[in-house]
Order: sequence, then structure tokens, then C-alpha cells
Amino acid sequence: MLGYGVLGLIGLLVGMALFSLWGQSRIERDLPPIGEFITVDGVRLHYVDRGRGQPIILMHGASSNLRDFASSILDDLANDYRVLAFDRPGHGYSQRMPGDWADPAVVMDLILRASTQLGAEQPIVLGHSWSGSLVMSALVEYPDRIRGGVSLAGVAGHWAGSVGWTYDVGQLPIVGPLFAWTVVYPVGRDRLTEAVTGVLAPDPVPPGYVDGIGAMLALRPRPFLDNVEDMTRLNEYMQNLSPRYDQITQPLLLIHGEADTLVPFWNHGRRVLPVVKHAEVVMIPGAGHAPHHAHPDAVTRAIRQAFPPTVQTSP
Repeated sequence: MLGYGVLGLIGLLVGMALFSLWGQSRIERDLPPIGEFITVDGVRLHYVDRGRGQPIILMHGASSNLRDFASSILDDLANDYRVLAFDRPGHGYSQRMPGDWADPAVVMDLILRASTQLGAEQPIVLGHSWSGSLVMSALVEYPDRIRGGVSLAGVAGHWAGSVGWTYDVGQLPIVGPLFAWTVVYPVGRDRLTEAVTGVLAPDPVPPGYVDGIGAMLALRPRPFLDNVEDMTRLNEYMQNLSPRYDQITQPLLLIHGEADTLVPFWNHGRRVLPVVKHAEVVMIPGAGHAPHHAHPDAVTRAIRQAFPPTVQTSP
């Protein structure tokens, strides 16, 4: 027979799992999809499509979704470009791609095929943070399908060491899924403000930021585990991709905060410059890891200067 202690632990875990399931339902009620859906190769993608002109694709970073851009620079850019913001597969309301981990090249191919279905050819690709890897992979693998890339505080190199204890726990067999289904929601909801403060630092957290970016969506068990996989497998991918940067011929704009310590420029920007000599760099003084929220005008101005919008004529 199981002891009372074991039975109590099982009961506690079941209770926490049920609470997390209730929490997921509440999150999705409070933060429903804000865009439309398109299916590519059986994968259902959530996206927002606004504006006219030269297409630009916006791809969010880790633990995030397309609301990150909808609450920052999307509307401004839509004054001059056709803006497509996607939830990456497994994040927000986009389905995960089946099979083994879909690396940035596979994900970028899927997103570019989605944009083609939507009539948005030769887009500029902008990626924030984790999605800097999408920009760099598109420039290397699919140069004929894009106009250029914008890496916004983006990952371009590899790194040493852990990316955080939650990822270390989340990738463990059995323990990781148990952690996702019992601990992430009840603990994470109380630590969101602390987490986003670290992302924006030294910039202050804008009013309504946590709700605006839909941060709670990342606390659902399945997206949490998908994010863990993306984070823990990216490093090896970047080690294999970066030696090919000398193949890049399309325009590349690097926008980075000078005070960004999460994805520091010295490791993810400066090392690119000797190889991609034509890359343009815009450093934003005093900015942290989310310049599109703290310094949106500087970000959109840099994009317009590097990729002048096409002039629209009335129909």
C-alpha cells in the first residue's frame, strides 16, 4: 500500500495539474486570438495582416507571441508597409510542426510559404531575440525569397552555459512535463512582472505591458514545453549556421540596445560584422532587450531608412 505521504503528494500534484488546466482555460478566455488563421502543410498558423506596400514579416522571441508586436511597432509600420506578424509554431495560437524539432530554417520556410499564399512576395524578415535566428537562416538559406533581414536584439551567434534553471528543469524527461503541468502556471503568474522587468532593463516597464504582450500565454503547459525545446536546441543550430554567414548577400540591418545583457551585441552582432561587411548597425543608447517597446520610434526609423517603403498610389 502507498503511504499517506505518497498519496498526499499525488493528490497535491493532481490538484495543481487541474489548477493549471483551469488556468489555461482562463488565459485563453482573457487572451483570445486577435488575428486570422492560415494552414500550410497541415500546420495552422495564427497571424495578423495590416497595411499595404512592401511586405515585412515580424517574428517574436522566446516565451512570446505576435501580441508583442501588435502592442508596439506593428501599427506604425503598417502606415508604410504590409505587415504580417505570425505566432511561431507552438507559440501563441499557432500549431507546433509535427515530428522532430523544426529548426529555424524549417520554420522560416513554413512562414515564407504562408506569406506567399497570402500574396506577400519578397518580404523583409524581422526577428526579435530568438527569432534573430530566423532572420539569419533566411539570409543564408532563402536569399532569393526575401528582400532582406532585420535582426532586432536578435540571436546571431551561439553561447556557453545554461539559459536558465526553468529551461534546465523543463527539458528533463518526465520531470519537465510534470513541472509544466503543475508548477509553471501557479508560480509563473506571480513572477511575470519580475521576469519582464529583467527583459526591459534598464528601460522601465511601460504601463499595461504584461497584458499588452499577452505574457500569460507562455504559461500554458504545451507552449512552455515547446519554448523549452526551442531554447535548448537553438545553440547547436547556431553553431552550425554561423560559419555560413559569408554567403549572405542580401541587406542586413542589426538593431540593438547598448545595454542589452540578455542577447549582448558583442556576441550576437559585433561578431557578424567582419563576415557580413555590408550589414548596417543601429545601436540605441541605454536600451535593453526590448527596444521596440521602450524606443519604438528609433526602431521604426531605422527600418524605414534601411528599407525605404514603396510609394503607394490610390487605386
